[in-house]
Amino acid sequence: MGQTIAEKILSAHAGKTVTPGELVISNIDVVMVQDGTGPLAVNEFKKLNKTKLHNPKRTILFIDHAAPSPRKELSNSHMVLRDFAKEYGAVLSEVGEGVCHQRLIEAYVNPGETLLGADSHTCTSGALGAFATGVGSTDIAVVMALGKTWLKVPSTFKIVLEGSFSKGVCAKDLILHLIGLIGADGATYKALEFTGDGAKSLSMADRFTISNMAVEAGAKVGLFETDEKTREYLKEHGRESEYKEIKADPDAVYERVITINLNELKPTISCPHTVDNTKTIDEMEQVKVNQVYIGTCTNGRIEDLRIAANILKGQKVKEGVRLLVAPASRKVFLEALSEGLISTFVEAGAAIVTSGCGACVGVHAGILGDGEVCLATQNRNFQGRMGNTEGFIYLSSPATAAYSAIKGYIADVREIL
Repeated sequence: MGQTIAEKILSAHAGKTVTPGELVISNIDVVMVQDGTGPLAVNEFKKLNKTKLHNPKRTILFIDHAAPSPRKELSNSHMVLRDFAKEYGAVLSEVGEGVCHQRLIEAYVNPGETLLGADSHTCTSGALGAFATGVGSTDIAVVMALGKTWLKVPSTFKIVLEGSFSKGVCAKDLILHLIGLIGADGATYKALEFTGDGAKSLSMADRFTISNMAVEAGAKVGLFETDEKTREYLKEHGRESEYKEIKADPDAVYERVITINLNELKPTISCPHTVDNTKTIDEMEQVKVNQVYIGTCTNGRIEDLRIAANILKGQKVKEGVRLLVAPASRKVFLEALSEGLISTFVEAGAAIVTSGCGACVGVHAGILGDGEVCLATQNRNFQGRMGNTEGFIYLSSPATAAYSAIKGYIADVREIL
């Protein structure tokens, strides 16, 4: 019997053929924490009385959620991570280097590997054909020490993508559509495997967006098979030698098969306060926005910024609207600078904020006021997510967000395309 992508990767790391539902001990290639979850993991690691990390060169500590720190308490947490990195030789990603999930795909994770992170959107790296998932800080501490952990092998939903996107529609609209279709818990502890001619046509940026939000349907991982686009991405980031073919067997067994025709999708909005509360733009009433936020680990890549800048070029943000732009990493920031995108944003009236998580997690650099509405390209719109339980968060693609910043309300970008 054939295997899915998830089953193949876990079989290789467990040293035996695995089956869905089975509990296995799996070797872990890369382990990460960020400044919100890292201090607890560090403290738990020290309780184990281990004198060294299992693999310090592939233990990554990211300071990105509160970067730069807005409070002394968070500054002290950052000191914990800096001191630990020095003492144990772990890799430290400092303030301004970027959001952990973007940095992982840029520099640290390869096809066929396993990645465990103390952050739920670790599944982003699944677009590289890696089994990448989030776990708790205590579990991470054990992996830091031993280089392995127990996992339940997930069964897999096969998501067959057909056709291609219409103008004004992109990967964010697809993943919001899927989450709305199956629900926020519709794929709990499942692997989502994206395949079909439509999947092959997607750029790596598209794939990262989709894998990033797999967890918003409850999924353990969101996976794509590797291909020449994967190889080219790795080459651009100095890791072409790490490329390997990762794909499911033709006779792999799936728990469920869902087919989506990309041609039929429309710009899609996730409405407060759950990600699966989705509507197409045609179904939306006119919703006035106070803030628009473009960036994050979901849609802060250079491709996303190009889309937004193309719409904003020569335009002005509507009076009364705050537009915040956060490139997902320093690399993306520099690319946006060299291409003139940052100038376009600033000339349109945007504020450029440090590459990090800031407003998305409600720590700083974009907290909402009472009753305010934000349209964001991030992955979550839970009540209080952006620092105020009295705020309202809608989710959209970068194209919809940029056009809405000009109009002053959630608008249909197809009007100008």
